[in-house]
Amino acid sequence: MKRFMAVIMSVLLTSALMVPASAQEQKASEKPKDLWSALKPLDTIISFLNTGAHPDDERSDLLAYLSRGKGVRTASLIANRGEGGQNEIGNELGNALGIIRSRELIEASKVTGVTVYHLSRKPSDEIYDFGFSKSKEETLAKWGEQTAYERVIRMIRTYRPDIVMPSFLDVDTEHGHHRTMNYLTVKAYQDAADPSVFPEQLKEGLKPWAIKKLYLPSDQKNATTSFEIGMMDDVYGKTYPQIGEESRFLHKSQGMGQDIPAAPRTINLKLEKSRVGTPGKEQTLFDQIPYDFKEYAGTVNDKRVKKNLVKLQEEFEGMIEEYPNRAAIAEDVYPAIKQTEKLEKLVKNSSLPTETKSDLLFRLDRKEKQLMDLAAEASKIDVRVDLNQPVLVQGGSARVTVTVQNNGKQTLKHVMPALHLPTGWKQVGHVPKTKLKRGQSQKFTYGIKVAKNASYYQPYDPSVISASISYKVHGTTAQKTYEPEQTAAVLPDVSVKNDPESLVVNTADLKDSIQVKVEAKNNTAGKETAVLHLNAPEGWNVTNNDQEITFQKKGEVQNATFTVDLPHSVKEDDYTLKPEVRVNGKQLSTSVQDISYPHIGTFYYLYDAGTKATAFPLHFDAGKKIGYVESGFDSVSDKLRAVGMNVVSLEKGKLESADLSQFDTIVVGIRAYLSREDLLQNNSKLLDFVKNGGHLVVQYHKPEDKWEAEKSAPYKLVIGSPSIRWRVTDENAKVTVTKPEHPLFNTPNKITDSDWDHWVQERGLYYTSDWDDHFETFVSMADPGEKPFTGGILMADYGKGSYLYTNLVWYRQIQNNVPGGYRIFTNLIDYSKEQ
Repeated sequence: MKRFMAVIMSVLLTSALMVPASAQEQKASEKPKDLWSALKPLDTIISFLNTGAHPDDERSDLLAYLSRGKGVRTASLIANRGEGGQNEIGNELGNALGIIRSRELIEASKVTGVTVYHLSRKPSDEIYDFGFSKSKEETLAKWGEQTAYERVIRMIRTYRPDIVMPSFLDVDTEHGHHRTMNYLTVKAYQDAADPSVFPEQLKEGLKPWAIKKLYLPSDQKNATTSFEIGMMDDVYGKTYPQIGEESRFLHKSQGMGQDIPAAPRTINLKLEKSRVGTPGKEQTLFDQIPYDFKEYAGTVNDKRVKKNLVKLQEEFEGMIEEYPNRAAIAEDVYPAIKQTEKLEKLVKNSSLPTETKSDLLFRLDRKEKQLMDLAAEASKIDVRVDLNQPVLVQGGSARVTVTVQNNGKQTLKHVMPALHLPTGWKQVGHVPKTKLKRGQSQKFTYGIKVAKNASYYQPYDPSVISASISYKVHGTTAQKTYEPEQTAAVLPDVSVKNDPESLVVNTADLKDSIQVKVEAKNNTAGKETAVLHLNAPEGWNVTNNDQEITFQKKGEVQNATFTVDLPHSVKEDDYTLKPEVRVNGKQLSTSVQDISYPHIGTFYYLYDAGTKATAFPLHFDAGKKIGYVESGFDSVSDKLRAVGMNVVSLEKGKLESADLSQFDTIVVGIRAYLSREDLLQNNSKLLDFVKNGGHLVVQYHKPEDKWEAEKSAPYKLVIGSPSIRWRVTDENAKVTVTKPEHPLFNTPNKITDSDWDHWVQERGLYYTSDWDDHFETFVSMADPGEKPFTGGILMADYGKGSYLYTNLVWYRQIQNNVPGGYRIFTNLIDYSKEQ
């Protein structure tokens, strides 16, 4: 009967949506959401896996319906960390952005009640977001098809889903990463059940797993399964699409989430493959799959097992009917735990077929864990794990306090925390078991000693410290594991970071020396003395090396500036200036980037310290004054200043009052029309600057970045949509300069084919699809086999000045020290109509 409730609910949807939102919210506020989210999973034994490529690829509305609405054990398997994307909340890119996006996905999935898994295991993993791709062939080549596929199979055999659905189709209008995850998911449907595929996994204890159904996204015409998810949930006071959007708001770095009204929404899916019947029209997503233990009992021959499965499910149903009576549920959950444990023993000792026994034991184990979570929630047991210092060092010490508060009505007996620490770490002290009556709390304090060879913090690993709390109620033992409120991180005794981390050695105007500042931060408990050393390339001389620094306390930062004398001539190449700190008998050279935002918390990115120095000739007019309208999404202005250009940042609030006539050129940062309301208000002022003889360079924008095709530029300029079709993703795509004699390619730098070499990630994003005849085109480029784009650089005279729009990804090139990126962009901003 339960499987047909979705059909019934769709009939009731219209009347449910007629209830005012305020009434729904008031009704929902009377029902404890946390209790329901722990209770509802007892309703079914079905599991569902959604696969995607990037954080934010999850089908949030559907997952909210399955998890929150139906109680289905639901997970997302995401390939990479989104490192190649853009960032709308800061300037972190690459691995640092990947950490942000991974944490955003975890926080978003807490809203929908979904467990998150990734194929990517560490920063700079093989399965990396290398930017937009138009083909799965390119993606598989870069990820390594065998590596990616082994991890997909491993995850399926670990999670053991009944139903699997990729978020996207394998069609040529889709992102290559999306197509790849579809391809791997569909292929894995058959191979995950085949013991000859990756047999080494079986030796590790995994078992082949036969997915029951594989669904693909579909339109209504081709769907075999269509169901309504737009109904209002009485507990949450929202529809499932609204819950999904609530979760998507947490993908802040990607600008996700929108307020949507309560409205019908139909999910259309196509049953692509099935082991439980012939693919065809279905009444529900769950047809032919045992929905709960009662239906599962119908598939087993052992009478005792059958009887106890039915009895257990009836216990679950009884608790669900008791909601929202917390006290009643708290009384019933502990006998249900004991009953589940007894049933597990019965199954182990039964004569059921091996495959059935393995499957049933797995489902019972999952259900026991859900009961443990429900017990802690129903009994209102609040646990907090705190560290006196979350930043740890090898061989260091810390104190862990576990606070257990009994806010329920039952007495908790034999309350005992157990710390879980990595191998080689030591727990200092022993805490006896205790009893907690209603309203009582107890603090358990432990000392810990970090192993001298402890691994440094890895942002995608589970917490190095956790605590499980075990207790007894009515003679039944229950337990649950908790992680610290703060991020526990083993960091180097002293971390070092160069400033700058990249620089240009201009061989066209070679200086006698350069300066590098090294910032050192003490992560040890107290006073420390260290020596800073800067390793330089052969022939480069550090005149004031081996500087001693002294720290007085943990967290203190000390700086040392090194002068590096350059040789009389420097070959065009990349060089590294590597800092090293000598402390406590160690030689350390690791940078630590703190990543902290209110919606995700604080995390760290550890990487090899150093300065990348790139030597090449760069000509520019140091007398020209350049204004830069900052968007917050790039650091190009800093890079231009560092090479000696006279760049003034026009930050928020400065544009309206600034005298723009002082500038020769004004540059607008990427997507500034999105992030700068004052830019929208003063756009006419910028156009007047051009009309009066100035040169304006505008970098790329998305169509939705408040860009107005008829107003933002002096003449019509349309940004292509959908964006997937208007980009060149191959960073090595051939570029044809159509007007090589133009000053843009001759002054002040003579541009050659080599200036288009060694680009990173892509050539251009969000190409223009249409423009006024006043605009002149200069370059042509395309991904292999595609029609070339000619609008990568567009320029038009306007009044006495000139307006240039370019969607090429200069910021990635400049921020990665690509010589040609610097040289061509310098020409673009150096241009004047008088040339």
